[in-house]
Amino acid sequence: MPEIVATTPGLFPLPDWAKDELSDLKGHQKTDLISGDEGEAITDAYERAREEVVSLQTDAGLDRISEGQLRWDDMLAHPLAVHDSVETRGIVRYYDNNNFYREPVVTDDLTADGDVATELDAAAELVDSGLQAVLPGPYSLADLATDEHYGDEAAFLDAVADFLVGEVEQFPDVETLFLLEPSLVESPPEDGTDERASEAIDAVANAVDAEVVTHTYWGPIEEKTYAHLMDADVDAIGFDLVADHDKNVYNVQEYGTKDAVALGVVDGQNTRVESPETIRDRVDWFEAQTNTAYDTVYATTNTETFYLPVNKFEDKLRSLANAATLEAPEADQ
Repeated sequence: MPEIVATTPGLFPLPDWAKDELSDLKGHQKTDLISGDEGEAITDAYERAREEVVSLQTDAGLDRISEGQLRWDDMLAHPLAVHDSVETRGIVRYYDNNNFYREPVVTDDLTADGDVATELDAAAELVDSGLQAVLPGPYSLADLATDEHYGDEAAFLDAVADFLVGEVEQFPDVETLFLLEPSLVESPPEDGTDERASEAIDAVANAVDAEVVTHTYWGPIEEKTYAHLMDADVDAIGFDLVADHDKNVYNVQEYGTKDAVALGVVDGQNTRVESPETIRDRVDWFEAQTNTAYDTVYATTNTETFYLPVNKFEDKLRSLANAATLEAPEADQ
């Protein structure tokens, strides 16, 4: 039986009190979103909210504790949206859903600015063990951004990867790093780019002394993209079993996977709360279908969780934690 590690891919919903307080402090216009130079009152509100979500995860019994990414107004684009070499312009749709982010337009050299590292430093003071970092993967971050400086797709992807490497090198000690790569599913790389995407992920993974999970979601990865992703030196690849379990299993049956695996077994966008027994049954099903004994299974929500009402988010965390401690899975409910 593998070690079941209960975790999430981060990007949590703000506590209700924080939504109200920050709405008053920040305003309601595009220009009022996080820019990296927010004042003391806003900073204090986010710090209190971070303490709350860290405590919530700890009390629920999660094995990995995320900072929560509560400041990320622009979802995965945040690390670029707050960068001095980036202009945020029009509001664009966040993949194929009803969320939006400011288009980050890179206009100068990308250098590490330590924004995410600073958030992790604050979280590290609250977490005794199991701190987990969350970053957009280099391919997804480049896909969500616009380049007006590097002038070449390959050079831009390399620059984004180098930027993330510089950020990771400033991290405090973390146990796990989740690299979120939904664009590998939603906007699959073309021939040549798929290999570069794998190399970019590899560069970021090799910059940190931690277990690295490349987590994909909103569907299965195309076969050729998956085959190249297997070349990246990561410890686990994440599969969204909520969106499509059969095709994700097929990839593993056909091409194998790492010794560890991340399984999106809880719906991060639907308010229905899965039971611990159902979650473990899904993990057990994947193991049986792939006929593999994994060293570690990261049991997680399939997507970010900022879509959820706070009470449902809390319930899902508890279910994940309880699923990891079950002695044996029961039949699906």
